[in-house]
Amino acid sequence: MSKVATRFAPSPTGALHIGGVRTALFNWLYSKNHKGTFHLRIEDTDKERSKDEYKDQIIKSLKWIGVEYDGEEYIQSTKINDHINIANELLKNGNAYKCYCSSEEIEEQKKRARQKKLPYIYNRKWRDIPESEAPKGVKSVIRFKSKIEGTSILKDLVQGDVEIDNNTIEDFIILRNDGTPTYNLSATVDDHQMGMTHIIRGDDHKINTFKQIQIYLAMNWELPKFAHIPLIHTIEGKKLSKRDNASTLDDYSKIGIMPDALRNYLLRLGWSFEDKEIFTLEESIEHFNLKGIGKSPSKLDVSRILSMNEYYIKNIDENSLYQNLVEYCKIYKEKINSDKETKIKSSLYFLKNKAKTLVDIYNNAKFIINDIIEFNEDDFNLIDDKAKKIILEFSKELSNISNINKENLEPVVNSLIKKNDTNFKGVGQPLRIALTGSKFGPGLYDIIIALGKDEALKRLAKIIS
Repeated sequence: MSKVATRFAPSPTGALHIGGVRTALFNWLYSKNHKGTFHLRIEDTDKERSKDEYKDQIIKSLKWIGVEYDGEEYIQSTKINDHINIANELLKNGNAYKCYCSSEEIEEQKKRARQKKLPYIYNRKWRDIPESEAPKGVKSVIRFKSKIEGTSILKDLVQGDVEIDNNTIEDFIILRNDGTPTYNLSATVDDHQMGMTHIIRGDDHKINTFKQIQIYLAMNWELPKFAHIPLIHTIEGKKLSKRDNASTLDDYSKIGIMPDALRNYLLRLGWSFEDKEIFTLEESIEHFNLKGIGKSPSKLDVSRILSMNEYYIKNIDENSLYQNLVEYCKIYKEKINSDKETKIKSSLYFLKNKAKTLVDIYNNAKFIINDIIEFNEDDFNLIDDKAKKIILEFSKELSNISNINKENLEPVVNSLIKKNDTNFKGVGQPLRIALTGSKFGPGLYDIIIALGKDEALKRLAKIIS
Protein backbone atom coordinates (compact mmCIF):
# COMPACT_ATOMS: atom_id res chain seq x y z
CA MET A 1 0.00 0.00 0.00
CA SER A 2 1.20 3.52 -0.80
CA LYS A 3 2.20 6.23 1.67
CA VAL A 4 -0.35 6.68 4.49
CA ALA A 5 -3.13 9.14 3.68
CA THR A 6 -6.04 9.88 6.02
CA ARG A 7 -8.91 12.34 5.99
CA PHE A 8 -11.50 14.02 8.16
CA ALA A 9 -14.83 14.52 6.40
CA PRO A 10 -17.29 16.70 8.35
CA SER A 11 -20.59 18.07 7.03
CA PRO A 12 -20.90 21.87 7.41
CA THR A 13 -24.43 21.61 8.83
CA GLY A 14 -23.53 22.74 12.36
CA ALA A 15 -20.62 23.68 14.60
CA LEU A 16 -17.84 21.08 14.79
CA HIS A 17 -18.62 18.54 17.50
CA ILE A 18 -15.99 17.56 20.10
CA GLY A 19 -16.23 13.93 18.91
CA GLY A 20 -15.42 15.11 15.39
CA VAL A 21 -12.41 17.03 16.69
CA ARG A 22 -11.07 13.87 18.34
CA THR A 23 -11.60 11.91 15.10
CA ALA A 24 -9.70 14.60 13.17
CA LEU A 25 -6.93 14.54 15.79
CA PHE A 26 -6.56 10.73 15.62
CA ASN A 27 -6.43 10.80 11.80
CA TRP A 28 -3.90 13.63 11.81
CA LEU A 29 -1.66 11.97 14.42
CA TYR A 30 -1.78 8.62 12.62
CA SER A 31 -0.69 10.24 9.35
CA LYS A 32 2.05 12.31 10.99
CA ASN A 33 3.33 9.27 12.89
CA HIS A 34 3.69 7.48 9.51
CA LYS A 35 5.05 10.61 7.76
CA GLY A 36 1.93 10.58 5.58
CA THR A 37 -0.67 13.18 4.63
CA PHE A 38 -3.89 14.30 6.28
CA HIS A 39 -6.74 15.86 4.30
CA LEU A 40 -9.92 17.79 5.04
CA ARG A 41 -12.99 16.95 2.98
CA ILE A 42 -16.06 19.16 3.37
CA GLU A 43 -19.13 16.99 2.70
CA ASP A 44 -21.48 19.79 1.67
CA THR A 45 -23.95 17.95 -0.56
CA ASP A 46 -26.86 18.70 1.80
CA LYS A 47 -27.49 22.07 0.16
CA GLU A 48 -30.35 23.10 2.47
CA ARG A 49 -28.43 22.65 5.72
CA SER A 50 -24.82 23.28 4.61
CA LYS A 51 -23.58 26.78 5.41
CA ASP A 52 -20.30 28.58 4.77
CA GLU A 53 -20.27 29.82 8.37
CA TYR A 54 -20.08 26.22 9.58
CA LYS A 55 -17.36 25.37 7.04
CA ASP A 56 -15.34 28.37 8.28
CA GLN A 57 -15.92 27.31 11.90
CA ILE A 58 -14.67 23.76 11.15
CA ILE A 59 -11.49 25.11 9.52
CA LYS A 60 -10.95 27.62 12.36
CA SER A 61 -11.52 24.95 15.03
CA LEU A 62 -8.98 22.56 13.53
CA LYS A 63 -6.43 25.35 13.25
CA TRP A 64 -7.12 26.43 16.85
CA ILE A 65 -6.39 22.96 18.25
CA GLY A 66 -3.28 22.56 16.09
CA VAL A 67 -4.56 20.05 13.50
CA GLU A 68 -3.26 21.19 10.10
CA TYR A 69 -4.42 19.50 6.91
CA ASP A 70 -2.35 19.11 3.77
CA GLY A 71 -3.28 20.97 0.59
CA GLU A 72 -6.59 22.70 -0.03
CA GLU A 73 -9.94 21.59 1.39
CA TYR A 74 -11.59 18.95 -0.81
CA ILE A 75 -15.13 20.18 -1.48
CA GLN A 76 -17.46 17.24 -2.09
CA SER A 77 -20.14 19.19 -3.97
CA THR A 78 -17.66 19.94 -6.77
CA LYS A 79 -17.29 16.20 -7.45
CA ILE A 80 -20.98 15.27 -7.90
CA ASN A 81 -20.56 14.37 -11.60
CA ASP A 82 -17.82 11.87 -10.68
CA HIS A 83 -20.19 10.20 -8.20
CA ILE A 84 -23.00 10.04 -10.78
CA ASN A 85 -20.62 8.54 -13.37
CA ILE A 86 -19.67 5.74 -10.97
CA ALA A 87 -23.37 5.03 -10.24
CA ASN A 88 -23.94 4.65 -13.98
CA GLU A 89 -20.88 2.43 -14.30
CA LEU A 90 -22.18 0.19 -11.50
CA LEU A 91 -25.52 0.07 -13.33
CA LYS A 92 -23.79 -0.88 -16.59
CA ASN A 93 -21.66 -3.66 -15.09
CA GLY A 94 -24.62 -5.26 -13.31
CA ASN A 95 -23.74 -4.21 -9.76
CA ALA A 96 -26.69 -1.82 -9.49
CA TYR A 97 -30.25 -1.57 -10.78
CA LYS A 98 -33.12 0.87 -11.19
CA CYS A 99 -35.87 0.67 -8.59
CA TYR A 100 -39.30 2.12 -9.39
CA CYS A 101 -40.98 1.57 -6.01
CA SER A 102 -43.13 4.52 -4.98
CA SER A 103 -42.66 6.23 -1.63
CA GLU A 104 -46.02 4.70 -0.59
CA GLU A 105 -44.72 1.19 -1.31
CA ILE A 106 -41.55 1.81 0.68
CA GLU A 107 -43.57 3.24 3.57
CA GLU A 108 -45.78 0.14 3.54
CA GLN A 109 -42.69 -2.11 3.72
CA LYS A 110 -41.36 -0.08 6.67
CA LYS A 111 -44.74 -0.31 8.41
CA ARG A 112 -44.78 -4.11 8.09
CA ALA A 113 -41.25 -4.32 9.46
CA ARG A 114 -42.27 -2.19 12.46
CA GLN A 115 -45.30 -4.41 13.11
CA LYS A 116 -43.06 -7.48 13.08
CA LYS A 117 -40.47 -5.60 15.21
CA LEU A 118 -37.81 -6.23 12.58
CA PRO A 119 -35.29 -3.79 11.12
CA TYR A 120 -36.49 -2.51 7.74
CA ILE A 121 -34.72 -3.97 4.70
CA TYR A 122 -35.92 -3.12 1.19
CA ASN A 123 -37.54 -6.23 -0.31
CA ARG A 124 -35.42 -6.09 -3.52
CA LYS A 125 -38.59 -6.06 -5.67
CA TRP A 126 -36.89 -4.55 -8.75
CA ARG A 127 -33.57 -6.39 -8.40
CA ASP A 128 -34.26 -8.92 -11.18
CA ILE A 129 -37.08 -7.30 -13.18
CA PRO A 130 -35.89 -6.43 -16.70
CA GLU A 131 -35.77 -2.75 -17.71
CA SER A 132 -38.37 -3.42 -20.42
CA GLU A 133 -41.01 -3.79 -17.67
CA ALA A 134 -40.28 -0.37 -16.15
CA PRO A 135 -43.37 1.82 -15.70
CA LYS A 136 -43.61 4.82 -18.01
CA GLY A 137 -43.06 8.32 -16.64
CA VAL A 138 -41.82 7.14 -13.19
CA LYS A 139 -38.45 8.37 -11.97
CA SER A 140 -36.32 5.58 -10.56
CA VAL A 141 -33.69 5.48 -7.86
CA ILE A 142 -30.54 3.46 -8.45
CA ARG A 143 -29.84 0.78 -5.86
CA PHE A 144 -26.60 -1.09 -5.31
CA LYS A 145 -26.95 -4.85 -5.73
CA SER A 146 -25.69 -6.05 -2.34
CA LYS A 147 -24.56 -9.60 -1.65
CA ILE A 148 -27.41 -11.83 -0.51
CA GLU A 149 -25.57 -14.93 0.67
CA GLY A 150 -22.70 -15.67 3.01
CA THR A 151 -20.94 -13.35 5.42
CA SER A 152 -18.49 -10.49 5.18
CA ILE A 153 -15.64 -9.87 7.60
CA LEU A 154 -14.27 -6.42 8.32
CA LYS A 155 -10.68 -6.56 9.59
CA ASP A 156 -10.98 -3.51 11.80
CA LEU A 157 -7.74 -2.01 13.11
CA VAL A 158 -9.42 -1.07 16.41
CA GLN A 159 -12.35 -3.48 16.87
CA GLY A 160 -10.68 -6.61 15.46
CA ASP A 161 -12.59 -8.89 13.07
CA VAL A 162 -16.24 -7.86 12.71
CA GLU A 163 -18.50 -10.34 10.89
CA ILE A 164 -21.91 -9.65 9.38
CA ASP A 165 -24.50 -11.71 7.46
CA ASN A 166 -24.68 -10.27 3.96
CA ASN A 167 -28.45 -10.60 3.80
CA THR A 168 -28.75 -7.96 6.54
CA ILE A 169 -27.30 -5.30 4.21
CA GLU A 170 -30.12 -3.99 2.04
CA ASP A 171 -29.81 -2.99 -1.61
CA PHE A 172 -29.04 0.58 -0.61
CA ILE A 173 -29.77 3.61 -2.78
CA ILE A 174 -26.73 5.17 -4.46
CA LEU A 175 -28.60 7.65 -6.68
CA ARG A 176 -31.87 9.30 -5.63
CA ASN A 177 -34.72 9.83 -8.09
CA ASP A 178 -33.70 13.48 -8.48
CA GLY A 179 -30.32 12.30 -9.77
CA THR A 180 -28.28 13.20 -6.64
CA PRO A 181 -25.84 10.69 -5.12
CA THR A 182 -26.18 9.40 -1.55
CA TYR A 183 -23.58 9.48 1.23
CA ASN A 184 -22.28 5.94 0.78
CA LEU A 185 -21.59 6.41 -2.92
CA SER A 186 -20.08 9.90 -2.61
CA ALA A 187 -17.86 9.03 0.35
CA THR A 188 -16.54 5.88 -1.36
CA VAL A 189 -15.79 7.61 -4.67
CA ASP A 190 -14.12 10.53 -2.87
CA ASP A 191 -12.00 8.25 -0.67
CA HIS A 192 -10.85 6.34 -3.76
CA GLN A 193 -10.12 9.45 -5.81
CA MET A 194 -8.30 11.08 -2.89
CA GLY A 195 -6.11 7.97 -2.50
CA MET A 196 -7.07 7.36 1.12
CA THR A 197 -5.18 4.42 2.64
CA HIS A 198 -6.83 4.46 6.08
CA ILE A 199 -10.38 5.41 7.04
CA ILE A 200 -10.46 6.23 10.77
CA ARG A 201 -13.91 7.27 12.04
CA GLY A 202 -16.58 6.71 14.69
CA ASP A 203 -17.92 3.20 15.18
CA ASP A 204 -21.43 4.39 14.27
CA HIS A 205 -20.14 4.11 10.67
CA LYS A 206 -19.54 0.34 10.79
CA ILE A 207 -22.63 -0.56 8.71
CA ASN A 208 -21.67 2.13 6.18
CA THR A 209 -18.23 0.55 5.93
CA PHE A 210 -19.71 -2.82 4.91
CA LYS A 211 -21.71 -1.05 2.19
CA GLN A 212 -18.75 0.95 0.99
CA ILE A 213 -16.48 -2.09 0.84
CA GLN A 214 -18.97 -3.69 -1.58
CA ILE A 215 -18.68 -0.64 -3.87
CA TYR A 216 -14.86 -0.87 -3.74
CA LEU A 217 -15.00 -4.56 -4.67
CA ALA A 218 -17.54 -4.00 -7.47
CA MET A 219 -15.26 -1.34 -9.00
CA ASN A 220 -12.07 -3.43 -8.51
CA TRP A 221 -10.52 -0.61 -6.47
CA GLU A 222 -7.85 -1.17 -3.84
CA LEU A 223 -9.44 -1.35 -0.39
CA PRO A 224 -8.26 1.07 2.29
CA LYS A 225 -7.86 -0.14 5.86
CA PHE A 226 -10.64 0.73 8.29
CA ALA A 227 -10.56 1.67 11.99
CA HIS A 228 -13.68 2.46 14.00
CA ILE A 229 -13.29 4.52 17.17
CA PRO A 230 -15.80 4.13 20.03
CA LEU A 231 -18.01 7.19 20.48
CA ILE A 232 -17.78 9.79 23.22
CA HIS A 233 -20.55 9.68 25.82
CA THR A 234 -21.72 12.19 28.40
CA ILE A 235 -20.71 11.66 32.02
CA GLU A 236 -24.15 9.99 32.47
CA GLY A 237 -23.25 7.48 29.76
CA LYS A 238 -25.47 8.80 26.95
CA LYS A 239 -24.23 9.41 23.41
CA LEU A 240 -22.88 12.97 23.17
CA SER A 241 -24.72 15.13 20.66
CA LYS A 242 -24.40 18.65 19.26
CA ARG A 243 -27.26 19.70 21.54
CA ASP A 244 -25.25 18.94 24.68
CA ASN A 245 -23.56 21.77 26.53
CA ALA A 246 -19.79 21.88 26.02
CA SER A 247 -19.95 19.81 22.85
CA THR A 248 -18.08 22.18 20.49
CA LEU A 249 -14.61 23.73 20.61
CA ASP A 250 -16.14 27.19 20.92
CA ASP A 251 -17.74 26.10 24.20
CA TYR A 252 -14.25 25.42 25.56
CA SER A 253 -12.29 28.33 24.10
CA LYS A 254 -15.02 30.67 25.44
CA ILE A 255 -14.41 29.59 29.04
CA GLY A 256 -10.65 29.91 28.65
CA ILE A 257 -9.51 26.35 27.96
CA MET A 258 -6.20 26.42 26.08
CA PRO A 259 -5.83 24.48 22.81
CA ASP A 260 -2.84 22.42 23.97
CA ALA A 261 -4.69 21.34 27.12
CA LEU A 262 -7.83 20.32 25.23
CA ARG A 263 -5.80 18.51 22.58
CA ASN A 264 -3.97 16.57 25.32
CA TYR A 265 -7.30 15.71 26.96
CA LEU A 266 -8.86 14.50 23.68
CA LEU A 267 -5.73 12.47 22.89
CA ARG A 268 -6.14 10.61 26.19
CA LEU A 269 -9.91 10.23 25.77
CA GLY A 270 -10.05 6.60 24.70
CA TRP A 271 -6.33 6.23 23.91
CA SER A 272 -3.39 5.40 26.13
CA PHE A 273 0.35 4.91 25.93
CA GLU A 274 1.91 3.19 28.93
CA ASP A 275 0.93 5.27 31.98
CA LYS A 276 1.80 8.63 30.44
CA GLU A 277 -0.74 11.44 30.92
CA ILE A 278 0.87 14.61 29.54
CA PHE A 279 2.08 14.71 25.93
CA THR A 280 3.82 17.47 24.03
CA LEU A 281 2.77 17.79 20.39
CA GLU A 282 5.96 16.01 19.31
CA GLU A 283 5.38 13.17 21.81
CA SER A 284 1.76 12.81 20.62
CA ILE A 285 2.97 12.26 17.05
CA GLU A 286 5.81 9.97 18.10
CA HIS A 287 3.71 7.64 20.28
CA PHE A 288 0.30 7.62 18.61
CA ASN A 289 -0.90 4.26 17.30
CA LEU A 290 -4.24 2.57 16.75
CA LYS A 291 -3.43 -0.27 19.18
CA GLY A 292 -3.74 2.17 22.07
CA ILE A 293 -7.39 2.95 21.30
CA GLY A 294 -9.85 1.19 23.63
CA LYS A 295 -12.98 -0.60 22.44
CA SER A 296 -15.44 1.00 24.88
CA PRO A 297 -17.02 4.48 24.71
CA SER A 298 -15.25 7.25 26.63
CA LYS A 299 -17.00 9.70 28.94
CA LEU A 300 -16.46 13.42 28.46
CA ASP A 301 -15.49 14.82 31.86
CA VAL A 302 -15.40 18.62 32.01
CA SER A 303 -13.81 18.60 35.48
CA ARG A 304 -10.93 16.57 34.03
CA ILE A 305 -10.57 19.11 31.19
CA LEU A 306 -10.36 21.92 33.77
CA SER A 307 -7.78 19.94 35.73
CA MET A 308 -5.70 19.40 32.56
CA ASN A 309 -5.99 23.11 31.75
CA GLU A 310 -4.85 24.03 35.25
CA TYR A 311 -1.81 21.79 34.81
CA TYR A 312 -0.90 23.59 31.57
CA ILE A 313 -1.43 27.04 33.13
CA LYS A 314 0.95 26.14 35.94
CA ASN A 315 3.59 24.44 33.81
CA ILE A 316 3.91 26.13 30.40
CA ASP A 317 6.42 28.97 30.06
CA GLU A 318 5.08 32.43 30.74
CA ASN A 319 5.62 33.68 27.17
CA SER A 320 3.28 30.93 25.89
CA LEU A 321 0.78 31.59 28.68
CA TYR A 322 0.80 35.31 27.89
CA GLN A 323 0.19 34.64 24.17
CA ASN A 324 -2.74 32.37 25.07
CA LEU A 325 -4.17 35.16 27.25
CA VAL A 326 -3.71 37.75 24.47
CA GLU A 327 -5.48 35.52 21.91
CA TYR A 328 -8.31 34.78 24.35
CA CYS A 329 -8.85 38.48 25.16
CA LYS A 330 -8.75 39.43 21.47
CA ILE A 331 -11.75 37.15 20.80
CA TYR A 332 -13.81 37.26 23.99
CA LYS A 333 -12.78 40.30 26.04
CA GLU A 334 -10.94 43.51 25.16
CA LYS A 335 -7.63 43.60 23.30
CA ILE A 336 -4.59 43.83 25.58
CA ASN A 337 -2.45 46.86 24.67
CA SER A 338 1.17 45.97 23.94
CA ASP A 339 2.40 48.46 26.58
CA LYS A 340 0.91 46.15 29.25
CA GLU A 341 2.97 43.13 28.13
CA THR A 342 5.91 43.58 30.52
CA LYS A 343 3.66 44.21 33.54
CA ILE A 344 1.40 41.25 32.85
CA LYS A 345 4.24 38.84 32.04
CA SER A 346 6.14 39.74 35.21
CA SER A 347 2.90 39.29 37.21
CA LEU A 348 1.84 35.91 35.77
CA TYR A 349 3.50 34.06 38.64
CA PHE A 350 0.69 35.29 40.94
CA LEU A 351 -2.06 35.96 38.36
CA LYS A 352 -2.13 32.22 37.53
CA ASN A 353 -2.33 31.25 41.20
CA LYS A 354 -5.41 28.98 41.67
CA ALA A 355 -6.43 29.73 38.04
CA LYS A 356 -8.05 26.87 36.14
CA THR A 357 -8.87 28.85 32.99
CA LEU A 358 -7.75 31.92 31.06
CA VAL A 359 -10.92 33.61 32.35
CA ASP A 360 -9.53 33.29 35.88
CA ILE A 361 -6.24 34.87 34.80
CA TYR A 362 -8.08 37.63 32.92
CA ASN A 363 -10.23 38.43 35.99
CA ASN A 364 -7.10 38.55 38.17
CA ALA A 365 -5.31 40.77 35.64
CA LYS A 366 -8.13 43.24 34.92
CA PHE A 367 -6.61 45.82 37.28
CA ILE A 368 -3.48 45.83 35.05
CA ILE A 369 -5.23 45.52 31.67
CA ASN A 370 -7.65 48.41 32.30
CA ASP A 371 -6.37 51.91 33.02
CA ILE A 372 -9.78 53.00 34.29
CA ILE A 373 -11.00 51.02 37.26
CA GLU A 374 -14.64 49.91 37.34
CA PHE A 375 -15.72 49.71 40.96
CA ASN A 376 -18.04 47.07 42.31
CA GLU A 377 -20.71 49.28 43.88
CA ASP A 378 -21.14 47.16 47.04
CA ASP A 379 -17.38 47.03 47.52
CA PHE A 380 -16.96 50.77 46.92
CA ASN A 381 -19.51 51.47 49.68
CA LEU A 382 -17.12 49.74 52.12
CA ILE A 383 -14.74 52.67 51.82
CA ASP A 384 -15.93 54.77 54.75
CA ASP A 385 -14.11 57.64 56.49
CA LYS A 386 -11.90 55.26 58.47
CA ALA A 387 -10.94 53.43 55.26
CA LYS A 388 -10.15 56.74 53.52
CA LYS A 389 -7.90 57.71 56.47
CA ILE A 390 -6.00 54.43 56.10
CA ILE A 391 -5.64 54.96 52.32
CA LEU A 392 -4.32 58.50 52.91
CA GLU A 393 -1.79 57.34 55.51
CA PHE A 394 -0.66 54.48 53.27
CA SER A 395 -0.24 56.85 50.31
CA LYS A 396 2.06 59.10 52.34
CA GLU A 397 4.23 56.16 53.37
CA LEU A 398 4.25 54.69 49.82
CA SER A 399 5.45 57.97 48.31
CA ASN A 400 8.58 57.74 50.54
CA ILE A 401 9.51 54.22 49.44
CA SER A 402 11.97 54.15 46.54
CA ASN A 403 12.21 50.38 46.05
CA ILE A 404 8.76 48.74 45.92
CA ASN A 405 8.90 45.16 47.22
CA LYS A 406 7.16 43.04 49.83
CA GLU A 407 9.95 43.58 52.39
CA ASN A 408 9.43 47.36 52.23
CA LEU A 409 5.62 47.28 52.06
CA GLU A 410 4.98 44.82 54.91
CA PRO A 411 6.24 47.07 57.78
CA VAL A 412 4.05 49.94 56.48
CA VAL A 413 0.91 47.77 56.51
CA ASN A 414 1.76 46.33 59.95
CA SER A 415 2.25 49.83 61.32
CA LEU A 416 -1.16 50.92 59.96
CA ILE A 417 -2.83 47.86 61.50
CA LYS A 418 -1.40 48.76 64.92
CA LYS A 419 -2.04 52.49 64.59
CA ASN A 420 -5.71 52.04 63.54
CA ASP A 421 -6.39 49.18 65.97
CA THR A 422 -7.52 46.82 63.19
CA ASN A 423 -6.34 43.67 61.37
CA PHE A 424 -4.87 42.91 57.95
CA LYS A 425 -8.32 42.87 56.35
CA GLY A 426 -9.07 46.31 57.84
CA VAL A 427 -6.06 47.76 55.99
CA GLY A 428 -5.82 45.46 52.99
CA GLN A 429 -9.48 45.51 51.92
CA PRO A 430 -9.85 49.28 51.35
CA LEU A 431 -6.46 49.40 49.61
CA ARG A 432 -7.37 46.49 47.33
CA ILE A 433 -10.74 48.11 46.45
CA ALA A 434 -9.02 51.44 45.71
CA LEU A 435 -6.40 49.78 43.50
CA THR A 436 -8.50 47.17 41.65
CA GLY A 437 -12.17 48.09 42.10
CA SER A 438 -12.95 44.89 44.04
CA LYS A 439 -12.32 43.41 47.48
CA PHE A 440 -11.48 40.12 45.78
CA GLY A 441 -8.38 39.41 43.74
CA PRO A 442 -4.65 38.84 44.05
CA GLY A 443 -2.58 39.57 47.17
CA LEU A 444 -2.18 43.22 48.17
CA TYR A 445 1.62 43.32 47.83
CA ASP A 446 1.46 41.65 44.42
CA ILE A 447 -1.09 44.25 43.24
CA ILE A 448 1.07 47.20 44.34
CA ILE A 449 4.29 45.72 42.86
CA ALA A 450 2.49 44.95 39.56
CA LEU A 451 1.06 48.47 39.24
CA GLY A 452 4.24 50.23 40.29
CA LYS A 453 4.56 53.16 42.68
CA ASP A 454 3.31 55.95 40.39
CA GLU A 455 0.18 54.11 39.15
CA ALA A 456 -0.67 52.92 42.67
CA LEU A 457 -0.41 56.46 44.09
CA LYS A 458 -2.51 57.83 41.22
CA ARG A 459 -5.32 55.33 41.93
CA LEU A 460 -5.21 55.88 45.68
CA ALA A 461 -5.37 59.66 45.17
CA LYS A 462 -8.67 59.33 43.26
CA ILE A 463 -10.31 57.81 46.34
CA ILE A 464 -9.11 60.40 48.85
CA SER A 465 -9.37 63.51 46.65
